[in-house]
Amino acid sequence: MSFRADYLRQLPHLTAATAEATALQLFQYQAAHCPPYAAYLAALGCQPAQVRRVADVPFLPIEFFKTHDVRTDPAAWEPQEVFRSSGTTLQQRSRHLVREPRLYRDNAARIFEATYGPLNSWIFLGLLPSYLEQGESSLVAMVADFAQRSGQRQEAFFLRDHAGLLKALAEAKRTPGRRVMLFGVTYALLDLAAEVGAAPELQGITVLETGGMKGRRREMIREELHQELQQVFGPAPIHSEYGMTELLSQAYSPGEGLFYAPPQLQVLLRDPADPFSVGEDRADGAINVIDLANVDSCAFIETKDLARRHPGGAFEVLGRMDNSDIRGCSQLV
Repeated sequence: MSFRADYLRQLPHLTAATAEATALQLFQYQAAHCPPYAAYLAALGCQPAQVRRVADVPFLPIEFFKTHDVRTDPAAWEPQEVFRSSGTTLQQRSRHLVREPRLYRDNAARIFEATYGPLNSWIFLGLLPSYLEQGESSLVAMVADFAQRSGQRQEAFFLRDHAGLLKALAEAKRTPGRRVMLFGVTYALLDLAAEVGAAPELQGITVLETGGMKGRRREMIREELHQELQQVFGPAPIHSEYGMTELLSQAYSPGEGLFYAPPQLQVLLRDPADPFSVGEDRADGAINVIDLANVDSCAFIETKDLARRHPGGAFEVLGRMDNSDIRGCSQLV
């Protein structure tokens, strides 16, 4: 059996106890078979065989997804799907080349169900206008797949049709045995709140904001944003997602801005001024992320996000490093 086939067989059964050993195995594989990553490691003078701890793994700067085809074993496959980051026409968008679309969807579904319960106990609606307009969005693909798997009757997406969204929410709330989750890009949720106010259809649902102001509104700290949204959606906590185009896994926050990563997703912190200073015990710093679902691209990514670690394994995203691009799924400062 090939490494990839054996690895994918084990992926659904990952635990926190096995994640580091799995990550080191994947590092050795990608160090040999992912050309952009191998070239980067060689430029650093890294000897992969000498890497014994995850903290010693060099992480690929996330900008490589803009400038290179980041693929592992590229001769064996052609992309069946391409996910692109959001951005303006003046920005170069990151590309995540996907070998097997079902891998992304199955992995995302497992993570969601481990956090929120069975997909068929939910109805999913999305207010994601910029992602829908630009296309090739991993977030849109995920929400669409959740809606399909849930067996819901309601249309999932509403570009800017707030009246249609309210009607769908009212119908969804009347569906026995179902909870309702609204995925929304931040500025679109604020636009909805400004237009319809505390409409009864917005009460008693789970709101999951995915970040993203896109320069359409002033930047807000998370506490201010969530307080404003709670005035419209009710006193329940506002949930959040931490994910990005370059990842096939997500972390969720059930409130208070604290994210909990699944075994597939490991968050390490580094000194923002030194990309090679990953500290397993650091309380705050810039995020290096390991996405063990990224078997076909690169699992070891140096992001531009800043975070603080909290007790119990939670992390809080504080914002972006200076001089870095504003990204659609990054949380607010």
